[in-house]
Amino acid sequence: MSYSDSSPNPVVRLTRDGSARISVVVPCYNEEAVIGLSHARLKAVLESLVSTERMDYEIIYVDDGSRDLTATKLTDLAAGDAHVRVVMLSRNFGHQPAVTAGFDQANGDCVVIIDADLQDPPELISDMVKLWREGYDVVYGQRTDREGESAFKLATARVFYRGLNSLSDVEIPLDVGDFRLIDRQVVDAIGSMKERDRFLRGMISWVGFRQTALPYRRAARAAGESKYPLRKMVLFALDGMLSFSLAPLRFVITLGLAIFVLSNVGIVYAVLNRLLTDQWVSGWTMLFIAVMFMGGMQLMVLGMIGEYVGRIYMASKERPLYLVKRFIGFHDRG
Repeated sequence: MSYSDSSPNPVVRLTRDGSARISVVVPCYNEEAVIGLSHARLKAVLESLVSTERMDYEIIYVDDGSRDLTATKLTDLAAGDAHVRVVMLSRNFGHQPAVTAGFDQANGDCVVIIDADLQDPPELISDMVKLWREGYDVVYGQRTDREGESAFKLATARVFYRGLNSLSDVEIPLDVGDFRLIDRQVVDAIGSMKERDRFLRGMISWVGFRQTALPYRRAARAAGESKYPLRKMVLFALDGMLSFSLAPLRFVITLGLAIFVLSNVGIVYAVLNRLLTDQWVSGWTMLFIAVMFMGGMQLMVLGMIGEYVGRIYMASKERPLYLVKRFIGFHDRG
């Protein structure tokens, strides 16, 4: 593949032409009900790119410790298609480590991340490739509508994206998931980042490069159940906030200063009340409330600091992000 640039700054305008290779990373967890249909649609799109965009391709399925027949179905796909590679993890490590495992095995000039549930239409990959050809290093799908999702999930997603942006030191595009195309340079940059609690959409925003949005309507799941119940959504939001912001710690400092000021105001009031009147400051109820309030604040502050310290502790162990049980379809793997 060749790169041409008519401007003095290659970051401003970069045109990619000639033949190229695209890798598609598909993390899978208990997707036996949809994996066949998902592969068929993905395969049709990629085959069209072979003729229209002169692109070779590979599909890297990452089985994230599925407990159903997903692994068996993926093995069958790899046996019947030379373009299919399968990375089987030793257990369920989570969506973000699974995508990272796919990145580590991808060798394309650009890499697409897409889930197997068909909520993100594979047909948009062609449009992403065209934008990549025009010089964009990251093309992310931006949801304009989300079918088949409850009002609660839509509301919490809206709050999450906007709340995260208000707290984060890095601007993260609104209403954007992991569905995107990224250039090889970006893949290598992400590979050099060793943090354990990964929030890929934030990491990709952090590295910079030339990025653009591709609006689309998100469909309902073709089959199966959501792999992000409320508990996982909360933990994922926590990862995003703590990985890209010191705002919680700054909030603790601000809270401490505010309580300090209020405490001094209370002390001055109590002293003046005693010196200028014949009354002591009375009220066991207020004393009880004050003690409970301060105790709650202290526990919250310690918990917030402990969350950061715990992440430092886990990172200090230097355990691998994931473990591979088996490679299928890789000529240089066992």
